[in-house]
Amino acid sequence: MHDLIAQARTWLAEDPDPETRDELAALIEAGDTQELAARFAGTLQFGTAGLRGELGAGPMRMNRSVVIRAAAGLAAYLKAQGHEGGLVVIGYDARYKSADFARDTAAVMTGAGLRAAVLPRPLPTPVLAYAIRHLGAVAGVEVTASHNPPRDNGYKVYLGDGSQIVPPADGEIAAAIAAVGPLEGVARPEDGWQTLGDEVLDAYLTRTDAVLAAGSPRTARTVYTAMHGVGTSVLTAAFARAGFPAPVLVAEQAEPDPAFPTVAFPNPEEPGAMDLAFATARRAAPDLIIANDPDADRCAVAVPDTATDGGWRMLRGDEVGALLAAHLVERGVTGVFAESIVSSSLLGRIAEKAGLGYEETLTGFKWIARVDGLRYGYEEALGYCVDPEGVRDKDGITAALLVAELASVLKEQGRTPLDLLDDLALAHGLHATDQLSVRVEDLTVIADAMARLREQPPTALAGLAVTSAEDLSRGTDKLPPTDGLRYQLEGARVIVRPSGTEPKLKCYLEVVVPVADAASLPAARERGAELLAGIKRDLAAAAGI
Repeated sequence: MHDLIAQARTWLAEDPDPETRDELAALIEAGDTQELAARFAGTLQFGTAGLRGELGAGPMRMNRSVVIRAAAGLAAYLKAQGHEGGLVVIGYDARYKSADFARDTAAVMTGAGLRAAVLPRPLPTPVLAYAIRHLGAVAGVEVTASHNPPRDNGYKVYLGDGSQIVPPADGEIAAAIAAVGPLEGVARPEDGWQTLGDEVLDAYLTRTDAVLAAGSPRTARTVYTAMHGVGTSVLTAAFARAGFPAPVLVAEQAEPDPAFPTVAFPNPEEPGAMDLAFATARRAAPDLIIANDPDADRCAVAVPDTATDGGWRMLRGDEVGALLAAHLVERGVTGVFAESIVSSSLLGRIAEKAGLGYEETLTGFKWIARVDGLRYGYEEALGYCVDPEGVRDKDGITAALLVAELASVLKEQGRTPLDLLDDLALAHGLHATDQLSVRVEDLTVIADAMARLREQPPTALAGLAVTSAEDLSRGTDKLPPTDGLRYQLEGARVIVRPSGTEPKLKCYLEVVVPVADAASLPAARERGAELLAGIKRDLAAAAGI
């Protein structure tokens, strides 16, 4: 108890932010040991997604003290790598404290003898990822918590190749952060860094045109939501440059707002998040709905579907992933298609039939973007990399352009994306995917579920025999070790892993149902849905969740 209060007072003495100082002083004053214990239980861990957590005072929260230490550790790491005097470019979203964290990072980099350049205002994460290579930076930092709840923020680190960090860099940066002494020893000058103008954004927008085929139709009409994030101005500019009709904006969600007032979770995949977009589409009758998440690196798509309540259907990330792959094949692209192990195996079949290379990676664009010869990469969580030479990360702006081009091509043929999905099912079998995702308050629930599955792996799910059970923590001949389990079944596949960015256990399910002809499609869909429901039920029981 006494130690806890002493620890809190030490932290308070060096906290540079009046807001978190007041918050912590009030907790000390009130003797709220339970809350203090939660905030001082350790330190927010710097991992492969950088930092992410709830805003607030103390080492287990996101705040200026934590960010200054992270920046100081990153600066020490970069200098140890021989990048003294190198450029670090910094971007940020419109969340609470993002601009402060970006400014602190710029000050620390400048004080450490590196050069720092900050993007001119809150902009999409892919603009930062592009800027790193465009400006020849040795590293980049994006202050964002992507689609997390409003009270969260985060700190994402890229190295000079424009990709997010992977081991061993993450561990080395974490060690450098842990070695940072008292904050008074971290130089933070008042100025000396550059605030960029719009030239980097203009260069990014010029580059977005390159994802489209010259002379392709640009007729698709779109309803667009930025989900209260930073996507609107950049996406509408990209659509205007490309010659698409101006998207109809979901007015209530078009401007950045860190409170995210109209959504419980600002993630297009979450229930209810797309309701306003659907309502706008019912008035505007467009060809498709496009949604970005708040930092605009993800892209969600919905299409008209008379068989669905409300007349609109959200496409799964795997469906959009397959549609874009088929579109690129139709355009005659060459190179390698890549995806993470949790995404649909359909991409591999499309690549094989087209005679293109194909790679599977661990989860996350930090791995997908590093595939040699990459031409297109995607992940089922609505992430698509359609211009790897420009942005070595997922990019919700260029993905939206490519979706709009595909919809325009199909429109000219009197067809829709759903027709193309039917074609793919006929050519390769119906690939149906789903997710069992459990959000927890207590992280031991996840550890217990993983331990239970490791000790007693299921032998059958939904009546399908499990033909192989792999513990991915041991690594495979193609993949480095990761905390995950992979089950192959007769005609299905399951992967179970803890989320890297949220307190969730995620289970990724896929079934493949053969399809004889177009008339068999409805029955195949029904069979796919039935199997997925059965696998979900049996897996939840096996994991004890």
